[in-house]
Amino acid sequence: MARTLVAFFSATGTTARAAKALAQAADADLFEIRPAVPYSAADLNWNNKRSRSSVEMNDESARPELADAGNIDGYDTVFVGFPVWWYVEPRIIDTFLEAHDFSGKTIVPFATSGGSGLGRAPQRFRSICPGATVKDGKRLSAGESAASLAGWMRELGL
Repeated sequence: MARTLVAFFSATGTTARAAKALAQAADADLFEIRPAVPYSAADLNWNNKRSRSSVEMNDESARPELADAGNIDGYDTVFVGFPVWWYVEPRIIDTFLEAHDFSGKTIVPFATSGGSGLGRAPQRFRSICPGATVKDGKRLSAGESAASLAGWMRELGL
């Protein structure tokens, strides 16, 4: 039987709510991607060019340290969720992806945002995880309905 994991990073709780609903709909395990140093409200101020999130997103090589890398062994499909920052995934997601060997696995990105889609995130996932099958993914709302998520699982063949 295929095993599924929903791994997510949530800065404000919105992505966490979507991830929990998705894990329930997919009958999947849940793992929170947490930074070793949590983000403060000031760190997340995207209007401040010196805020931690702004500095990280302006540095393609930035890789915030993880509190725990988790374990993806034994999972066939890994949903990876995040809030959209600067039209892509936050750099901590890159840290998570690079911490694991996704060869032979399917990765399904999902994101929360005020209105933008996943942007270049799926393409970036493909370049970071060349041995994986990366689906195009989807933007979810924090209050995504169980019926909507079940429909997405059917579309994905899960």
